[in-house]
Amino acid sequence: MLSSTESIEISVVIVAWNAAHYLRLCLDSLAKNPPRRSMEVLVIDNASADGTVAMVESEFPWVQLIKSKENLGFAKGNNVVIRQCRGRYIALVNPDVIVFPGCLDTLADFLDQHPKVGNVGPRVFNPDMTQQSTCRRFPTIWNNFCSATHLETVFKGRPFFAGEHMFYFTHDRTLAVDVIVGCFSMIRREAFDQVGLLDEGLFMYGDDVDWCRRAWNAGWEVYFCPDARAIHDRGKTTAPYPAHFAVAQQRSILRYWTKHHTIFGVLGIRTIMFFHHLLRYGLAALSDLAHARKRSQGNVRKQVSGACLRQLLYGAVPAKPEAQAAS
Repeated sequence: MLSSTESIEISVVIVAWNAAHYLRLCLDSLAKNPPRRSMEVLVIDNASADGTVAMVESEFPWVQLIKSKENLGFAKGNNVVIRQCRGRYIALVNPDVIVFPGCLDTLADFLDQHPKVGNVGPRVFNPDMTQQSTCRRFPTIWNNFCSATHLETVFKGRPFFAGEHMFYFTHDRTLAVDVIVGCFSMIRREAFDQVGLLDEGLFMYGDDVDWCRRAWNAGWEVYFCPDARAIHDRGKTTAPYPAHFAVAQQRSILRYWTKHHTIFGVLGIRTIMFFHHLLRYGLAALSDLAHARKRSQGNVRKQVSGACLRQLLYGAVPAKPEAQAAS
């Protein structure tokens, strides 16, 4: 889509793993609604087994495709591509995102107009066009306690009892936020140069919280921009492997707390996790006994909470998705 001599303003970076269907929709949205600014699109395939590579090569030859021989994870996969891209602004986009017309330009315009902002994210919708919450607060013992005990649900709409998710925020105005969820964000290159790349110790999940924390610490601001819009069909590629990805998320949370909090904070978050999953496992077991028809759903909850409890107690990790799929 660019001549070799043309300067590039926006680099779109996509990490793909067994998401050929969604990646096709994402790339198609970029092809049909390109920004007015110059753009390059780089996709790294993390050793997919669903024909992702062949699909990109045959249908989107203008995409710069990087083929990894192994699943590098989300953070490392992004870093591999970020080191190769040339844009002033780097958009990290999940493969299950559909970009609306003008979205990338609006985000780039926002960065042009706000030189202290290092990271900006768009308004994101579910496929049925309901609002998706993409603004977060930094994790604390209190907001995690509110989530684990469902106080955020009981006192819905009250920021004091909210968890990390800002469900009380209607996403209808520009706002400085602690964290922009990593499904779609645009980061200026200078911010990456100063803050550093994503933490590769976070295989999946938590990289957005960690990077935004480091950005704020380095003096960069993080903003939500409602004028830029996209759709995110979240959770589809990870749904078949609930225990594996739940443990991956838990391990990322513990790494974040170890990096950014004291030992007392780490002990606190581990305690909240432990009793949350212990209670969840017990309630799922009781539900199985009382409601045979709901046994399948209860088994999933027990599988997830059991795996998380084993990881907390023994460091055990469930089989990788590839192994589960083969069994």
